Amino acid sequence: MAKPATRPTKPDRHPVKPDRHPVKPDRRPAKPEMHAAKPEPEASLEKRYFRIGEVSRITEVKPYVLRYWESEFRWMAPQKSRSKQRLYRRRDIDIILLIKKLLYEQRFTIAGARKKLRELGVGRALEEGTLLVETNHRDRFRKLRDELQVIRALL
Repeated sequence: MAKPATRPTKPDRHPVKPDRHPVKPDRRPAKPEMHAAKPEPEASLEKRYFRIGEVSRITEVKPYVLRYWESEFRWMAPQKSRSKQRLYRRRDIDIILLIKKLLYEQRFTIAGARKKLRELGVGRALEEGTLLVETNHRDRFRKLRDELQVIRALL
C-alpha cells in the first residue's frame, strides 16, 4: 500500500519555550485621566484662541454637543483656521457657558433658550452674567397693568 502524501510542516513563527507561556499584550492601558475630564485652570484662559477639545474641557460640554449648538444658535459661530479647525475666542466660551446654563440649569428647551437670548440680546445677557427667569408673574403683570393704565390716561 502506498503511503498517503503528507505536507511538510512549517516551523512555528513564534516557538513557545517550555518554561514560558506567551502573554497577550493588552490593547491599550486605561488612562485614568482620560475618563474624568477636569476643567482646565483659569490660567490657561489667557490664550486668544481655543480649539474645540480645549473648549470642551473648559466648559465640560462634549465636542459633538458644541458642534450641534453651533448649528442651532447663530451666535455661536467660531472662526475656522486654514485647516478648517474651529477656533473659539473667550467671548465664544462665555456664550457657550450661557447656553449651557439656560439648557442644563434653567431647563430651557433649545427653542426656548434661543428665544430668551434673542429677547435679551447676547451682548446684554453676557454683561449681566446671570440670567434670571421671572418666577414672580404677579409683579410682572402688575407692572404691565400700570404701564397700560398710563398709556390709557395719555389717550
